Amino acid sequence: MTTRRTVIAGVVAGALCAPALLRAEEFASGYAPQALRAADGIWIVRGRDEPIAFGNGGAIANSVLIATDAGTLIVDPGPSLAYGKALSALSRQVTGAGAARVYVTHLHPDHSFGSGAFDPAIVHALPSTRRELAENADGFSDAMYRMLVDWMSGTSIVLPLGDAGEGDVDIGGRTLRLLALNGHSHGDLALLDKATGTLIAGDLLFHDRAPATPHADIDGWLAALDVLEAVPAARIVPGHGPLDTGGTSIAQTREWLTWLRASLREAVLSGKDMSEAGAMAIPERFSSMKVARYELQRSVSHFYPGLEAQLLPRIGG
Repeated sequence: MTTRRTVIAGVVAGALCAPALLRAEEFASGYAPQALRAADGIWIVRGRDEPIAFGNGGAIANSVLIATDAGTLIVDPGPSLAYGKALSALSRQVTGAGAARVYVTHLHPDHSFGSGAFDPAIVHALPSTRRELAENADGFSDAMYRMLVDWMSGTSIVLPLGDAGEGDVDIGGRTLRLLALNGHSHGDLALLDKATGTLIAGDLLFHDRAPATPHADIDGWLAALDVLEAVPAARIVPGHGPLDTGGTSIAQTREWLTWLRASLREAVLSGKDMSEAGAMAIPERFSSMKVARYELQRSVSHFYPGLEAQLLPRIGG
């Protein structure tokens, strides 16, 4: 019989084993990030559109390289010390300069654990992100080492020393507008390069990939999407998925979150257990989204206990 415990165990097992990527030869070759030109002086380094697994070394999130007169600006240095070093080497190859500043958009380790490859003094994040990293770092580190083993060699938690906040900053002649938001986590940093109109959204936006919700407040996230929709962006770099030149990542992320919120409430009120909720039909309009079933099941594990406590009456005192 399927129980709440087996659903949660299945989600954990999926993170550890998904999807058939345990190939030792991939580890032997190491990380090989590639830079794809997104705009003048801006490159996106694409992550795999997959769950974290040994075969991808945790390199599932997008990183961004921005050339400035002071050196390279790096956004989201990846999942491990080795990845951060590979990204640093790639930035020198692409821009001819080392890192002048590193921004971490939010706490999740696929975006933040590569910070150890850089001087902590040049690593910047929202103060709320620093607090969340400090609170969750040990648990994240244990999970990443279990999943990725030798990929994580030498990786330790490096808290950003620089504060990021709402407003404009100039780095080497490049002006960026920083937006301090929340919803995907308690602190979500987005950056707009004013010269090119390139919006770097972190995990507030997913493109052709189902959104992940481990620390999400869906109402707050939807409010953040309203802010991003008003930004005059010519193109968007999402936290996961391909470069977006038509604004579709905002609509996709909003539609998934709205459907997820309503569907989970309906599932609880109709008496479905967690296994049944995780197996619910996913609308055809989300067919282009990768790992949709996986992220639905994770979201069930994140939200269902709280929704049951909120929506179902207690019997017998």
